[in-house]
Amino acid sequence: MNARELKALLKDWRVAMLLILVAASVMVIYFYPSFNPQKGVEGNLQFGLDLQQGAWLQLEFRAEVIGFTTDRPLDEFITDLSKKLDTEVQVIDENHLEVRKYYTQEDLTPLVESAGGKVTSYQQGVPRATADVVKRILENKINTLGTKDAKVNTLTGLNNVARYIRVELAGVDMNQAQAIVGKQGKFEIRIQTTGNQTEHVLYGDSITSVQNPSQEPPGSNTWGVGFTLNEAGASAFRAAAIQYGATIDPENHHLQMLLDNRTVYSAPLSKDLAGKVQTENIRQLFASTGQGKYGMQQATNLEIHLRSGALPVDVNVAGSGSVSATLGEHFKQMSLLAGILALITVGFVIYYRYREPSIVLPMVMINASEIIILLGFISLIRFQMDLPTIAGLIAVLGTGIDQLVVITDEILHEGKVPSPNLYLKRLARALSIIVVAAGTVVIAMVPLALMDLSTLKGFAIITIMGVLVGVLVTRPAYGRIIMAMLSK
Repeated sequence: MNARELKALLKDWRVAMLLILVAASVMVIYFYPSFNPQKGVEGNLQFGLDLQQGAWLQLEFRAEVIGFTTDRPLDEFITDLSKKLDTEVQVIDENHLEVRKYYTQEDLTPLVESAGGKVTSYQQGVPRATADVVKRILENKINTLGTKDAKVNTLTGLNNVARYIRVELAGVDMNQAQAIVGKQGKFEIRIQTTGNQTEHVLYGDSITSVQNPSQEPPGSNTWGVGFTLNEAGASAFRAAAIQYGATIDPENHHLQMLLDNRTVYSAPLSKDLAGKVQTENIRQLFASTGQGKYGMQQATNLEIHLRSGALPVDVNVAGSGSVSATLGEHFKQMSLLAGILALITVGFVIYYRYREPSIVLPMVMINASEIIILLGFISLIRFQMDLPTIAGLIAVLGTGIDQLVVITDEILHEGKVPSPNLYLKRLARALSIIVVAAGTVVIAMVPLALMDLSTLKGFAIITIMGVLVGVLVTRPAYGRIIMAMLSK
């Protein structure tokens, strides 16, 4: 291929797009956000627990979801049952309750009956909504502590009841992992005095319960979080509000909530609350966060902060494990070796089939460029590479070469290089076959990517991305490159 033909090939938009994406991926892997020579060949790639030192904990929820029936008014039944069980009872729907304390079915049944109800079903765990709250609390706690490369995944069944939650912490040992998960944040409420000065009112241990985000008044568009203080906390709250003038001038004496010395909420007392606090201790409080979707999101975040990192239900360590630094490095080297051997094997098989280096080289280069683009995508979104992700990359190598063979065989039908018009028709037909096959792969992988099967998500996501990159970028570019090669 002479210089003029090479220049024309590089100007083709399909080939140019491929080269630009490969160059951008290399930049992302090694130079984004900044170049660090100490990172070596790994660049900005982040490795999960399988490929470096770390620890994992599988936590079991000490709570249960029960089906129930009762002839009593629901509010009275829930209030009575909460007292008998000495824990918080949440209504999931008209037929199910969440009991936030562990009881066996044998122990729970008579207590529910004594409150005027009947147990119709029993399952240990929590509903998806509570599991999501626990997940957000753990993620918030991990991020606050500055721990990197952490994953928190709930394991939820088809009935939307989660029994386990798995925490993976790469780069830390087992003792650190247990300390991070078990550590409770320091929550404090302070009151504004003069200017930007504030004074301490109470700590998080004065909060006895935190409600789910709700609208106040019910049916309005104003969101917030209700919480309850113990008697000592209510007394300290009233004394501080009166002493610093928040009951008579609330607009200039905001109530501030801090988690680990970081302000997470600041607002004045409502006029109604200020009047009540002036005359009596108020234990039931409601922190308003705003209206609409923004208010709801802020209420969700505030709920997590009010819990001070404490989980809404108790958890028990049901399983744990760790990977040593030496073993993680070994897995990393073996994964790299497996990828290189897969690429070399593909090259040998293709050469054995066609016996033509001018066909083998573009195929192998296209396959390698596809992996580089995927690694750039992984680096850009800070996706953790683990063994399932490596398996997804190797699967992309296999499916990618299959599709390139389809294109090559379709073009070389009857062993002859076709005319340009016939070439384009055959290429279009090959690409249509590939698009249908790619659609089938995506449909098969989407459930794995969306389900709570954390060990398979990486495999599914990388496979889907590989298919999309192949159909949109590398297959059209290969069709243009192989046309130039075969014309010789």
